[in-house]
Amino acid sequence: MTDQTTTASVPASSTAAPTLELGGGGTDALLFKDNSEFWFEISRLFGAAEYGGAMFGEVIAIAKNIKSGDYDSWYDAHSAVADRLADEAEGQLKKGHRISARDNYLRASSYYRSAEFFLHAKPQDPRMKRAFERTTACYKQAAALFTPAIEAVEIPYEGTTLPGYFHPADASGAPRKTLLLNSGFDGSPEEMHWMGARAAVERGFNVLVFDGPGQFASVHGQGLHFRADWENVVTPVVNYALTRKDVDPKRIALHGESLGGYLAPRAAAFEHRLAACIADDGVYDYGIAQLVGVPADKRAAVVAGLAAPSAPEIDAMLANAMKTSGVARWAFTHGMYAFGVDTPRAYLAATQAFHLRDGIAEQIKCPTLVCDAEKDLFFQGQAQELFGHLTCPKTFMMFTDAEGAGAHCEAGASRLAYGRMYDWLDEILSAVK
Repeated sequence: MTDQTTTASVPASSTAAPTLELGGGGTDALLFKDNSEFWFEISRLFGAAEYGGAMFGEVIAIAKNIKSGDYDSWYDAHSAVADRLADEAEGQLKKGHRISARDNYLRASSYYRSAEFFLHAKPQDPRMKRAFERTTACYKQAAALFTPAIEAVEIPYEGTTLPGYFHPADASGAPRKTLLLNSGFDGSPEEMHWMGARAAVERGFNVLVFDGPGQFASVHGQGLHFRADWENVVTPVVNYALTRKDVDPKRIALHGESLGGYLAPRAAAFEHRLAACIADDGVYDYGIAQLVGVPADKRAAVVAGLAAPSAPEIDAMLANAMKTSGVARWAFTHGMYAFGVDTPRAYLAATQAFHLRDGIAEQIKCPTLVCDAEKDLFFQGQAQELFGHLTCPKTFMMFTDAEGAGAHCEAGASRLAYGRMYDWLDEILSAVK
């Protein structure tokens, strides 16, 4: 019997399968010069220091014990420092040294999150479970020691709950302007402490951080996977926010980081109770962004082949990308985990639904800020494309390498970046009647 399986292939204009390179190069590496993904993750920790999530000296000490491209040494180096800090914090708390304990718990949480970052190719790895549980536990210990305390919350969502944290602007309980804040492809709600939450609190905002399906706590703890229709995630979050007396119902804004630069505007296109939206960095078509390294004349054929029962050339292209690119190796393994699929091709097929085409971007009504980083490692050109499609009141904000803010999501320049973003947001919400 003849095999009737459909096989997808790329156009025969070349005898070789197309190559795929993820990322736009990123900022110039000072460490891990042969691995842009490792360098970005170290830069991410440098940036965490601005709001207490790391210390420069600790990150350097961690980096010294990492072999470039070696995921095991990455885990070991981060975990060792996190364990030491958590133990020290426990002793400090027992002696009543609350501030010291808070600071050490916070940094321990940060390093535990980073420790398990590259392990998602094997979801049953016990190191993942330990690091996830430890990062959450340490953060909750730190959160309770802030004044006022940061509140762990559970947001009702489709028969279950989404985890998050409520950062009150003050202890008055009075209605305040409130920022809903979510990460993207790989962040955690704990990490959002230094990626926006505390910067907004300093400026008088309440902040409600939440994890949607596919994101850190939701996928680790409940096995919930990403969905493109993010409005069905944000609407329950808005509903929850409106139950709180300390939230001003007319001044609720949404800020999405990284892949959140797609998720937030996608939600804003359908959830019109939002008074403003921030996309940092802006993403118009996440699926196409994953294929930026495919030559333009072959991209349509690759997209068509992603969902085919068999596509050996595409599979070979992706396998080669994972061998030659640290960014692709990590992105595909984490993508399979977070999207709940078994192959790199299935992951890329799933990403094709994550776009704001077909008039979706044009449905956004609230004022929207689109941010861009000059040397974004992942989404070159996406912010400009999103901005061009918006018909709502809109602002474009570019961050440059010369000002130290050129990395993806302005990693390493948080005080500069969030100052500009939240000054814009403050002005927008102050004008709401």
